[in-house]
Amino acid sequence: MSGKIDEITQQIKALEIELEAEFRKKQSDFFYKIENSKAIFEEKVINEGKTKIISSLEYLSAFSILTVLTIPFIWAMMIPALLVDISVSVYQHICFPIYKIPKVKRSDYVVMDRFNLFYLDQVEKINCWYCEYFNGVIYYVREIAARTEQFWCPIKHSKNIKDKHSRYDYFFEYGDYAAYRKELEKRRSDFKDLKEKDTI
Repeated sequence: MSGKIDEITQQIKALEIELEAEFRKKQSDFFYKIENSKAIFEEKVINEGKTKIISSLEYLSAFSILTVLTIPFIWAMMIPALLVDISVSVYQHICFPIYKIPKVKRSDYVVMDRFNLFYLDQVEKINCWYCEYFNGVIYYVREIAARTEQFWCPIKHSKNIKDKHSRYDYFFEYGDYAAYRKELEKRRSDFKDLKEKDTI
């Protein structure tokens, strides 16, 4: 049974690599290329895109009054997001070297690039900045939590999880006490794949 699961997992990883390649092809469709981790658009595309910008007032008028009134509640969530961002960063810098877990590179998860897009008005830019920061922090925290879970409790759940984190495939099957007791020390320190990625 586990052999079949491993086979499917490998197929999923292969498809993810293929999907990433397809995303790269999209760059040419929208006339940009990546240089020094930044998207560089063709000048004619920037000029044309700027003609499509709408005013912030026009943008906000597309929403109901009730929707606009929820904005303070959305922005209030920035306080816990900042606290979590700082807290988990301190946590991993203190604990991960002790656990011998590779640190999570924050810039791989908190990617701030959409708010600079030339075809967005000021309110859209602010919205994009908020969303890419907030969701980036969630991705970052999730990866830190996943690596921590592999170290302390690498056991799968009895039920299938809808959206598994990156380390879940390295966990023991639910109820496999024999493998758990036999291989726990080895499994909790098995981050070889991450170290190999860092050297590529």
